[in-house]
Amino acid sequence: MTYIPHTETERQQMLSAVGVTTIEDLFEAVPSRHRFPSLDLPDALSEMDVMAELMALAEANDHAQDYAIFRGAGAYHHFVPSAVNHMLLRGEFFTAYTPYQPELSQGTLQAVFEYQSMICALTGMDAANASHYDGATSFAEAVTMAVEVGRQKRKKIIVSPDVNPQFRAVAHTYHQGTGVRFVGDKGRATITDLIDMLDENTAMLAVQYPNFLGQIDDFKELSQKVHDAGALLVFVVNPMALAMFKSPGELGADIVVGEGQPLGIPLSYGGPYLGFFATRTKHVRKIAGRLVGETVDQDGKRAYVMTLRPREQDIRREKATSNICTNQGLMALAAGIYLSLMGKTGLRKAAELCYHKAHYAADQINKLDGYEVELRKPFFNEFVVKCPRPVKAINDSLIEQGIIGGYDLGKDYADFKDHMLVCVTEMNSREEIDALVEGLKEAAQ
Repeated sequence: MTYIPHTETERQQMLSAVGVTTIEDLFEAVPSRHRFPSLDLPDALSEMDVMAELMALAEANDHAQDYAIFRGAGAYHHFVPSAVNHMLLRGEFFTAYTPYQPELSQGTLQAVFEYQSMICALTGMDAANASHYDGATSFAEAVTMAVEVGRQKRKKIIVSPDVNPQFRAVAHTYHQGTGVRFVGDKGRATITDLIDMLDENTAMLAVQYPNFLGQIDDFKELSQKVHDAGALLVFVVNPMALAMFKSPGELGADIVVGEGQPLGIPLSYGGPYLGFFATRTKHVRKIAGRLVGETVDQDGKRAYVMTLRPREQDIRREKATSNICTNQGLMALAAGIYLSLMGKTGLRKAAELCYHKAHYAADQINKLDGYEVELRKPFFNEFVVKCPRPVKAINDSLIEQGIIGGYDLGKDYADFKDHMLVCVTEMNSREEIDALVEGLKEAAQ
């Protein structure tokens, strides 16, 4: 029983305490022929496959219906290894509050430090905070930082219309009455159109990668143009996509924000979620939230410290860059556990599954009469489908078949009436995708 985490001496001490000499003696009451029978077991399965099989058995027992989900638009149905919750719900983490005497909470600080480090590796940035309420809050705080970096002299914020509409709405609300002026996010501006809007009053230009429509734009000239204008370049990203594509750091980003929900946090009526925020070293003193650093103690041993907390509760009010009052520590921990479990290879594998399954779905849907898939730009795991009927009518038909259809883009874009944003992740089997295609075919009639 080599998996028991005790030395041989410790084992002997415990066996002696109960009056036996070997581990086998503990099973003396069980006839020897029944102790370790040879079991005819099937081949090993991945945790995801085992969970799918167990869920199928559970549904057969109680006739419960598990809907196939093909909707993303900012919140995604990804597989969460059970180890995430098992570690997350340990009392040391689950009951811990914001460390107001942080150096006494070395475990919490280390968890935050590891999370920050992995976000930096994923985004290609130098520093990441811990953290914000959600992706929309992170984006709004990016606007605040850009204005601060421009010393309040630059108030023009250029935002691509292909940035998540909810993120844009929150940023507008955040900065009401501050003199900040948003441009670009109305209509259908291209990357070239956004570049043409740059001037000496521009504090930042923001794009999404992949964008809200699931597409990947060409950012080849963007960084140079933005920096030549003296502005900051902000990327809103899907962290899962970064396992496959170039990091925003490689593309010249100054700030990278996004929704961390795909990283081990289940869909849950909109939250609690996680907003991540990463930036370059030269901007860290303007970052909102908290920054944990690594050092050594008086004995030369590794230790962790709360390096920066630039909010009004922790420093003089006139130096505060934000009034945000939480680091969403538990959600950051969940993301950190997920990333460490998946590793570089596992995360890329999950991303590749999303990519290939989405492209299979897009190809099949594009063959249907009355439907047309937007394929002019490369995409990750979401794509736009032009539908023969209103999206609501099609989704109503799909839901009767146990399928949650795509997002109705007509809610946010006038020129996308009767267009659906379909999302496919590693959780969607080929059978589910084929059922979606068949369901769309029936819904078109």
